[in-house]
Amino acid sequence: MKVIAKTGNDELATVYVAQSDNGKLLEFVESLPPPFTINEKWVLIISTLYGCPIKCRFCDAGSYYNGKPTKDELLFQIDYLIKNRFGGETVPSKKFKIQFSRMGEPTLNPAVLDVLKEIPNRYNAPGFYPSLSTIAPNGTDEFFEELLLIKNKYYKNKFQFQFSIHSTDLNQRDWLIPVKKWSFEKMAKFGEKFHQGDRQKITLNFALSSDSIVESNVLLQYFNPDDFLIKITPVNPTYKALQNKLDSFIYKPSKQYQIIDNLRSTGYEVIVSIGDLTENEIGSNCGQHVMNFLKNNVAIQESYTFSLQQFLD
Repeated sequence: MKVIAKTGNDELATVYVAQSDNGKLLEFVESLPPPFTINEKWVLIISTLYGCPIKCRFCDAGSYYNGKPTKDELLFQIDYLIKNRFGGETVPSKKFKIQFSRMGEPTLNPAVLDVLKEIPNRYNAPGFYPSLSTIAPNGTDEFFEELLLIKNKYYKNKFQFQFSIHSTDLNQRDWLIPVKKWSFEKMAKFGEKFHQGDRQKITLNFALSSDSIVESNVLLQYFNPDDFLIKITPVNPTYKALQNKLDSFIYKPSKQYQIIDNLRSTGYEVIVSIGDLTENEIGSNCGQHVMNFLKNNVAIQESYTFSLQQFLD
């Protein structure tokens, strides 16, 4: 595997496109979330699939699917970023997070579990904690069962786990995430087991568009606020979001939103997570740069050097 393209801002977020030995493409990212310095917090975001078969309506990673990276191809992304930044296997950052959430639904690739088991012995990174976000597709029960064992063995109180739900209306959720997936009841039961005894609650993520339906009374039927928190994120300006006419409901962290007030009034902790808008200019949303490479067969020199219209025709 080799890196064939890079774009971004070394002081905020940098996106890399890598090509496997047989020509498959994926993206991975390093991020320095403001206002933290790299000694305080460093975040890596790696791809777990070549594209994604889920095809969520706002995610460019679902524009194609070309299989599963091997364990070594997953580790390549991490090794490259650590060695490029620090020159070896030591990461001095007080908080060092690897998100298995760039391109691909991680539960569809068992090699993710192998990587999670290897990381503690591979790197000298006392501040490390993993983050895994999933839509919980049907047929992935064995992955979740082993993930729970790995978390309890290696990452007690140091694992950030997230279910991406996006809507409490079942029809809308099925449209946004057009595959068979776990019910809220099944998610809740697993989440309670995963959270048991840990400080870190399970996250329920909602990327909110102006038409999103989020009803606290529905959530309360399944998700106990003692075990679950809510994270609200924008719908990023991806090509898929533009195609499907999905605009973002959330855009200012300082603005007061009734939907957030309603959730908090019912006992949920609510996090409003809005990244630096420069990341949209960088184009550091899932799958955008691989799409550009596939479309134009050129490495990226700068982000958004091509017309959005070509993807809307």
